[in-house]
Amino acid sequence: MEYVQERVATLHDLGDPHPAAPTDDAAVVVPMTEREYGALAAEHALSELERVDPERVIVPLRAPPDRVRSFRDWLAGYDLPVEVLWCDGPRVESLLDAHGLDGGRGKGRDVWLALGRALDSEFVVVHDADARSYTRSYVPRLLFPLLEGYAFSKGYYARVESGRLYGRLFRLFYAPLVRALRDECDAPVLDYLASFRYALAGEFAATSALAERLRVQRSWGLEVGTLGDAFAAAGFERSAQVDLGRYEHDHRAVGGPTGLSDMSRAVGDAVLRAAADHGVEPDYATLPDRYRETALEFVERYALDAAFNGLDFDRAGEREQVERYAESIVEPSADRRLPAWKDAPVTSAEVHEAAVKDLEGVG
Repeated sequence: MEYVQERVATLHDLGDPHPAAPTDDAAVVVPMTEREYGALAAEHALSELERVDPERVIVPLRAPPDRVRSFRDWLAGYDLPVEVLWCDGPRVESLLDAHGLDGGRGKGRDVWLALGRALDSEFVVVHDADARSYTRSYVPRLLFPLLEGYAFSKGYYARVESGRLYGRLFRLFYAPLVRALRDECDAPVLDYLASFRYALAGEFAATSALAERLRVQRSWGLEVGTLGDAFAAAGFERSAQVDLGRYEHDHRAVGGPTGLSDMSRAVGDAVLRAAADHGVEPDYATLPDRYRETALEFVERYALDAAFNGLDFDRAGEREQVERYAESIVEPSADRRLPAWKDAPVTSAEVHEAAVKDLEGVG
């Protein structure tokens, strides 16, 4: 247990806090895909949310047409004001295409669609549905700083399960990449990105005024991109991070089409784009090697920490991951972010109308 403050206000779990928070003025966005249907982790999260009593729960759903009705009926079984937004519906797709917003799909796109709808509430909370350790304290903990005048709040936690360290993409890729950038460039945005103890956490809360200013990556990289825009909108003074305690969910393989190596490319692109948005121009020719050197130092420190705590640690495997992640560090590609809702060429009301008709079409 510790109580160290970072450059952003850091709220610690010093005794399982359940603070008073404006849950009745908050829209909770919980993105789901068809794999969450009936899953134990998702059922647990929804049951816990019933005890929070938020103003509403918005579920942006990515699923084929033949799964939508059963998914909607399953969600209706919970004592929650649930609104399903089917992200793959034909009218929603046509509407986005007509306004030049077509393109890649993914979690970021789903969250972006839901954020537009959530802006009718004073506060917005976003979290995943796959945490086996989810508790009803998550939402009020994330909201509490907003009640105290902050505009952005992000969750953090230690990823330690089954006798070993996880959180590999954060501790072996994100953190050493940001460190390597800071060693070369003196820029406040890099200090901001380095202030968050688990920058890849999917849990955050924001005022609707800030949420409408977020440009969103379409797939992976959403969490980092959110930080880049939060820095511009809230800065150090109005940003906070909140200890969510124990956190457990399924782990991804390193390789494969949805593995950590693929994710590292999107995360790296988001980090470097956030930096570039604020005037950082690193030497891309040397950055992969500088990242590699820093990351390998991190591996040795984590090995020491694991040994101190009697945890299993695969030093060779972690070093191999560093080599694979180094290949992901390239100059940012074309900007494919979805626009901030305040600047979007389509209104959230138009998206909602299209989504409602799409749901009616599946019965």
